[in-house]
Amino acid sequence: MIVIDDVILSDEIKNKHFVCHLEKCKGACCVQGDGGAPLTPEEVEILPEIYEQVKPYLTQEGVDTIEKLGFTNQETGEDYLATPLRPSDGACVYVNWGEDGTTYCGIEKAYLDNKIEFQKPVSCHLYPIRVKEHEEFTAVNYHEWDICSPACDFGKQLGVPLYKFVKKPLIRKFGETFYEALEATIEHMEANEK
Repeated sequence: MIVIDDVILSDEIKNKHFVCHLEKCKGACCVQGDGGAPLTPEEVEILPEIYEQVKPYLTQEGVDTIEKLGFTNQETGEDYLATPLRPSDGACVYVNWGEDGTTYCGIEKAYLDNKIEFQKPVSCHLYPIRVKEHEEFTAVNYHEWDICSPACDFGKQLGVPLYKFVKKPLIRKFGETFYEALEATIEHMEANEK
């Protein structure tokens, strides 16, 4: 494991290779799974503020579900904060599909079109990394899932370790100084392995 301040990262962050391969998976992580995208308390406050700008990028079922259940799963009594899911297929309410059948995030699409300043939930940006806050430390782990096998193969083919693939979201979550320390630690570890 790798320790930077009070953040503990699994070795897979260094050892796994990963590059999303949307041509293969079609963005299945936005559609499959047991729950919606985890949200921070700050993101829970942001979603209602950006809704009108994001709404045109959503499916009608996504809009209907949000307007019935709310912007997060809080109304359904879940014990963690997350985006709600569409009843028909379990997809995130903020997901939509392009002409080729690949998913896209309605929030991120609004961001890319300069309609809002919020890119998307940081948990989505970090995926396949999951962050769990504990009382004494923060755990950063790789979430292994068979739908991401093409991304692992693609990352290996391109020689991109997971920590480099998620550089921008790691900086977004923990800051530039943290990422520089992580990079230096990994480089030191790799030098000692030789």
